[in-house]
Amino acid sequence: MNTIKEFFVDIFEYHHHFNQKLADLLIENVSQLSDRTIPLFSHSINAHQIWNSRIINSKPLGVHQVHTLEKCKILDKANFEETLKILSEQDLQKNINYQNSKGEKFEKSMQHILFHIANHFSHHRGQIISDLRQNGIEPIVTDYIFYKR
Repeated sequence: MNTIKEFFVDIFEYHHHFNQKLADLLIENVSQLSDRTIPLFSHSINAHQIWNSRIINSKPLGVHQVHTLEKCKILDKANFEETLKILSEQDLQKNINYQNSKGEKFEKSMQHILFHIANHFSHHRGQIISDLRQNGIEPIVTDYIFYKR
C-alpha cells in the first residue's frame, strides 16, 4: 500500500466483506440469536452511515434504529460505497465539524473519523461473535490476517 487512502480502502473492504458474511450467518441462525444481536449489528451499520452523513452533509439514521438483517446488508453496501466515494474525492486531513447525538460540537479530521468507524466495527463485531458463541452458534473467523490470506 502506498498511501493512507489505499490503507483505508483496504480496511473498509475488509469490514464490508465480513459485515456481509456476518449478516448471512445471522440470517441463517436468526431464531437462535440473543435479543441484543440484531440491535447491535444495526447500531454498527447505523454508526457508519451517521459518520458518512456528517462528512457529506446528508440525513443520518438513528443511532439505535433497528433494521432487519436483510436491510443491514443493503445499508452496509451503501455505506461501503459512500465511504469509497469519500476516499476518492476528499482530503483526509480536512476537518469535519459535527455534533454528536447529545448535541455536543466537535471538530476532527476525516482520517480520525474513518479510523474511528473501522475501530467501532471491530469492537461491536467482537461483541456479536461473543453473543453467537454464547448461543451455540459457531461464528465465522473475522480476523484481518485471515482475510488477507
